[in-house]
Amino acid sequence: MDNFIFHNPTKLIFGKDQLEALKKEVPAYGKKVLLVYGGGSIKRTGLYDKVISVLNEIGTEVTELAGVEPNPRLSTVHRGVELCKSKGIDLVLAVGGGSVLDCSKAIAVGAKYDGDMWDFAVHKAAPKDALPLGTVLTMAATGSEMNGNSVITNEDTKEKLGWGSKLAYPVFSILDPVNTYSLPKDQTVYGMVDIMSHVFEHYFHKTTNTPLQDGLCEAILKTVIETAPKLIQNLESYEHRETILLSGTMALNGVVNMGLAGDWATHNIEHAVSAVYDIPHGGGLAILFPNWMKYNMHHDIPRFKRLAVNVFNVDPTGKSDEVIALEGIDALRSFWNSIGAPSRLADYEIDDSHLEVMADKAVKFGPFGNFAVLDKQDVTEIYRMSL
Repeated sequence: MDNFIFHNPTKLIFGKDQLEALKKEVPAYGKKVLLVYGGGSIKRTGLYDKVISVLNEIGTEVTELAGVEPNPRLSTVHRGVELCKSKGIDLVLAVGGGSVLDCSKAIAVGAKYDGDMWDFAVHKAAPKDALPLGTVLTMAATGSEMNGNSVITNEDTKEKLGWGSKLAYPVFSILDPVNTYSLPKDQTVYGMVDIMSHVFEHYFHKTTNTPLQDGLCEAILKTVIETAPKLIQNLESYEHRETILLSGTMALNGVVNMGLAGDWATHNIEHAVSAVYDIPHGGGLAILFPNWMKYNMHHDIPRFKRLAVNVFNVDPTGKSDEVIALEGIDALRSFWNSIGAPSRLADYEIDDSHLEVMADKAVKFGPFGNFAVLDKQDVTEIYRMSL
């Protein structure tokens, strides 16, 4: 494995009735809080009232930024940055899912920057400072509660770009599985696809001697596969919500990829699709990932065989490695279909009219991917396979 330094500064506060932790955590950073949330689901569920009640109890001055989009927009980030600067905000508090957290990270770094936060996304500059960020998570998906990653959409240029900084890690994250009960079935499915996709991005790498890391990846995948059908049959199961919530955190908090560099091409390919068509990220990944696998499995057939046997229980008896590998990919597609995930771009009424546009956006910074380097032609072919 590669040399590495692991440091995750986020305090994870996990379990039922943990919202009271705000009483201790928030005052450590100041009295002026920017409360960031999405389209209003936290008001319908009562979580908003609970958060406001706790913040009022400790004398917090609350400024609100509502309406964060499912693919958070740069214009919303700009509004949040302006509020932070004009109100002298001490702490950004994100209450919601991954999109709210991603937007809040961009606000936190943008509030300490004289230019446009988009400079960080296009590699024009790097964050030098940030406001502290706390989170109350309502969706298991992105792992954003315990990492420094964020994805922002520039609606003017129709670009959706990921960026990251050690300064964007939340200082604390509160994860109560009960707060994910209200998530509808489709969003729950998209979240589980996203979790598995993060693990796949780590799993497909070129680093040698990584038995522990690969085993951890397989354990998370098998846990999600075992739990997903049960959860979609009972969306208010504390046990199943708890399992998926922790799986999402572990998939992208840096533990499973210590000492290795994952691929991350498929996320980049999907970002270009949802930048143009504004589709759910998890839905796009469900469509694209099996096709990325089929297109690139020749780079390391034994690894795809291992995935098929260890995770999807493919019987290898009397079969070639290539056949086993393909059966594993087909098993993934079948599993995602079985829980209600889409399988074709046509499911979102996407045809071949913008393949070139999407491919150009995907290769904005040149060829990409660590397991298999892709250029525009490769990306276009994967899109065609996904139609």
